[in-house]
Amino acid sequence: ADCRYTCHQECRSLIQLDCRRPGQWQGQLSPESTLLPARSQNATQTVEEEKPEPPTVQEIKQKIEKYNAKVTNCLLMKLNDDGTYTGFIKVHLKLRRPVTVPAGIRPPSIYDALKEVNLAEMTDKRTSFYLPLDAIKQLHISSTTTVSEVIQGLLKKFMVVDNPQKFALFKEMRKDGQVLFQKLPLTEYPLYLRLLAGPDTDVLSFVLKENETGEVEWDAFSIPELQNFLMILDKEEKDKIQQVHRKYERFKQRLQQTLKEARGKPG
Repeated sequence: ADCRYTCHQECRSLIQLDCRRPGQWQGQLSPESTLLPARSQNATQTVEEEKPEPPTVQEIKQKIEKYNAKVTNCLLMKLNDDGTYTGFIKVHLKLRRPVTVPAGIRPPSIYDALKEVNLAEMTDKRTSFYLPLDAIKQLHISSTTTVSEVIQGLLKKFMVVDNPQKFALFKEMRKDGQVLFQKLPLTEYPLYLRLLAGPDTDVLSFVLKENETGEVEWDAFSIPELQNFLMILDKEEKDKIQQVHRKYERFKQRLQQTLKEARGKPG
């Protein structure tokens, strides 16, 4: 009541406080009188960040109108009667490792897409294939489409049969001349991020990459895949060694040339 000092029972031994010092406070209080009851472990509360309120339908409508006003092509967003909306996102594929695809299967046709025919399930034969580096795939998605569903949709379009947990979706941003990548959680909504950032892909773009955060379940890989990864790592190691050798060989040649030229000069 007077000194306004409180502490928990388990913290009492750490406190040095003389509440009986004359003239310090009006009352004659003891340290014990300022204690709070010991906390129960079950009563421990974690302070959570306040999540922003979801935008209203009117706010979404205004954002879509602002977004569409900046669109220079026909890839507009459309608001539905139920408050959801649809639109397009572009995903850059930056996969440096081979993916597993069915062997001897033709590309899916429009008929297959309409009938939702999964050609990958029509054969057990598999082969490794490098997707073109930095290929771009355009997807038409909904505001309720999650990152997990985007990854699965991309793999299905390219008939990739690898476990989706091997891949992750990143958002790429440019700031102060630097390129920044941030991994998106599987429950994030990419179309909402696109809406907030606007249609300019220089401000925000999406990238599909290998999952490099240690969350990959290596048990999901087959033995041939793991052996293939070892071969790739071995090749990358040899290439790096050769680069280092060439670098210091050039340095050695320049140094020898400089010494040779210096021998003919006085002093």
